Amino acid sequence: MERIRACLLALTVVVVCGVAQVRSSASDHRYTAGDEVPLYANKVGPFHNPSETYRFFDFPFCSSAPVKEKKEALGEVLNGDRLVSAPYRLEFLGNKEAEVACKRKLTNEEVAKFRTAVSKDYYFQMYYDDLPIWGFLGKVDKEGKADPSEYKYYLFKHLIFEILYNKDCVIEITVRSDPNALVDLTQDEPVNVDFMYTVKWKETETPFEKRMDKYSQSSSMPHHLEIHWFSIINSCVTVLLLTGFLATILMRVLKNDFVKYAHDEESADDQEETGWKYIHGDVFRYPKHKSLFSAALGSGTQLFTLTSFIFILALVGVFYPYNRGALFTALVVIYALTSGIAGYTAASFYCQLEGTNWVRNLLLTGSLFCGPLFVTFCFLNTVAIAYKATAALPFGTIVVIFLIWALVTSPLLILGGIAGKNAKPEFQAPCRTTKYPREIPSLPWYRQTLPQMAMAGFLPFSAIYIELYYIFASVWGHRIYTIYSILFIVFIILLIVTAFVTVAMTYFQLAAEDHDWWWRSFLCGGSTGLFIYAYCLYYYNARSDMSGFMQTSFFFGYMACICYGFFLMLGAIGFRASLFFVRHIYRSIKCE
Repeated sequence: MERIRACLLALTVVVVCGVAQVRSSASDHRYTAGDEVPLYANKVGPFHNPSETYRFFDFPFCSSAPVKEKKEALGEVLNGDRLVSAPYRLEFLGNKEAEVACKRKLTNEEVAKFRTAVSKDYYFQMYYDDLPIWGFLGKVDKEGKADPSEYKYYLFKHLIFEILYNKDCVIEITVRSDPNALVDLTQDEPVNVDFMYTVKWKETETPFEKRMDKYSQSSSMPHHLEIHWFSIINSCVTVLLLTGFLATILMRVLKNDFVKYAHDEESADDQEETGWKYIHGDVFRYPKHKSLFSAALGSGTQLFTLTSFIFILALVGVFYPYNRGALFTALVVIYALTSGIAGYTAASFYCQLEGTNWVRNLLLTGSLFCGPLFVTFCFLNTVAIAYKATAALPFGTIVVIFLIWALVTSPLLILGGIAGKNAKPEFQAPCRTTKYPREIPSLPWYRQTLPQMAMAGFLPFSAIYIELYYIFASVWGHRIYTIYSILFIVFIILLIVTAFVTVAMTYFQLAAEDHDWWWRSFLCGGSTGLFIYAYCLYYYNARSDMSGFMQTSFFFGYMACICYGFFLMLGAIGFRASLFFVRHIYRSIKCE
């Protein structure tokens, strides 16, 4: 335990140090008149396909100066950001009117490429002094035209930048296109384009510390907050009803059982009512495939720890809007540093179950989540390379991730496993296990594993499904999500409902004299992950406009990994709650 505490303390120090260095201070963003404020062009892509983005200069834009690439952190690369110097020069307090940035003669192929992009609602993203700005490449004129072949396609060639400043700091920037400065792309013929821009500076009283507030406020609008609080109230009602239901079971049914066992031995013959007493010699019989079970428990515990630390960082304000790559960096670093928890949990529990091949158990623990994630990444990265999208990771980034896995994740996993093995814990079973297992009676279909998983996963999912839409719209769209406090409350409710439902299912299973509850409790707890993946199908078809092979494969591929992670995490929560419950009820009776 001392080693685990030391590891957690070290992890906390690393996280706190990371938090302290995330936010940039105003001193890093002070300028004098005439200073060139950095403007970076990031990426271009179809508006409805957030994963399908391309480098800015993959399209035939021009630049009057050599293009310079900005050095990016690991999280920015994982996020698909590829920042390069933009063709526009926006000096501090320097107003400009219809200045030509550069000129280019577009060939037939380049005109066709721009026309295709305009028809698919391509947008561009730039960063000015770390403030994000967006705009569309062009527009399609469909007015009065029923036949798509008659549509007119236009490219915007004149951007108007409006910048707000407070003393020597940039506070806000917006960009819009001049609707009168258009280039006709309808025909496949060469065309000359003068890319122009206008810059207008205005003073504001907004302090530098609040310049990111406008991005946060979009998810805190009154009508949005009403929906979020409705979600919270709905979840709380679910928890209260479920708690009352379980309290009835624990206070009436179990109490009556305990009284009968203590004072009236004849009542123990009523197997239909108190069947769980009769399997006391089998209820703590170790599960099948105990190495896999321990590995799943260790991986789920690690993912729960990872999620907890992510929420801590979110609540202290690390993931403010458009802090590029902060979430991905935190996920990679914290996952690597918490691998020791997975090793310790898996190895110690495996040894409690009297397992001997703990090395194989550690290998299984290390690959149980990372294995499917690696296979999915390889496939999707190959797709991104084929599309020449920014989602394709460079070779150097892949090497960095491999080194993190080889030099941090794997050693900590092994150290945690050794610590768990040497702890030599004993499994605390209040009843002795008989030599031969008791035969499980035939059960109706609704008491089988799959129906039980469906019933167990529905209630936790119903407590979070409203909030799921906003999370999906943020991750797989352009909506900003910043109400982490409400999300944290929903997460706590999810854990409570999962634990309660799994305990209830375990009680009903034991009451039916089915002592094979170990895997069932894990599967019932994790079944919410399957419901979330089913929601992915609904969201893709009914709530989004995503299309194309790349976007579809990215959406369903990475959501499969996320839902699998939820399955492991909630499965571990469900099993722990059930184990506590089973130990409690069998400790309260006298087992012969």
